[in-house]
Amino acid sequence: MNKNTDPALTHIGTAALITGASRGLGRALATALARGGARVALVSRDATALNDVVAGLRSEGLDAHAVVGDVAVKRSIHKIAGAAAALVGPIDLLINNASSLGPVPLRPLVDTECESLEETLATNVVGPFRLSKVIVGSMLLRRSGIVVNVSSDAAVAAYANWGAYSASKAAADHLTRIWGEELKGSGVNVVAVDPGEMRTQMHKDALPAADESTLQEPRDVAARILSLIQSIKAGAVANGARLEASAFANTEVRS
Repeated sequence: MNKNTDPALTHIGTAALITGASRGLGRALATALARGGARVALVSRDATALNDVVAGLRSEGLDAHAVVGDVAVKRSIHKIAGAAAALVGPIDLLINNASSLGPVPLRPLVDTECESLEETLATNVVGPFRLSKVIVGSMLLRRSGIVVNVSSDAAVAAYANWGAYSASKAAADHLTRIWGEELKGSGVNVVAVDPGEMRTQMHKDALPAADESTLQEPRDVAARILSLIQSIKAGAVANGARLEASAFANTEVRS
């Protein structure tokens, strides 16, 4: 076992695919999973940033691979899924983390272009749906797998000026519920998780005046999401559930 591997997490997902993995929560999740022994495929549109992250993980002796692609682009979905499976094997764990705020600075709906709404929905709803369809099909054949859709409190609260993002996250949450209903008893579980507010570039783009000292670190949230995944594997989480990461323990072992 690599010296950087956390023995407490070795049972989490043997083959994982994480979108939006070049920064923020996606990067933290990929790092935690790789250090827990998973074979990890990281997806991002930003090839330079993505390759830097993967190089860092590989320098630790971890099994990490870059897949450059945009989940918002229909023709990219099968390429992403195929490349990931070729690199790490059939996907056991899919984390739909890639997100778009929509136009920034955030603005009222009356000032939001229709095209901006369409672009936000493509990244936050349609893209994850397409990728999930491809990956879940393979999971169903094996009667095993987990899909985690990263949500937001904006999916359930009506915040002024967050219209495009909020609507997209609410739609993704409801798709998660429907997936859960349709996949009951199949061995495949789909859940949504609200990570809470984190110190990320996305949060800074949305709320540039926010006090960063009050925000969670992505690595701490990632540890809680891995704890959630453990609970799913133990059968303690209902299929289709929407959960808050803060409800789960931080399982990270710090050196």
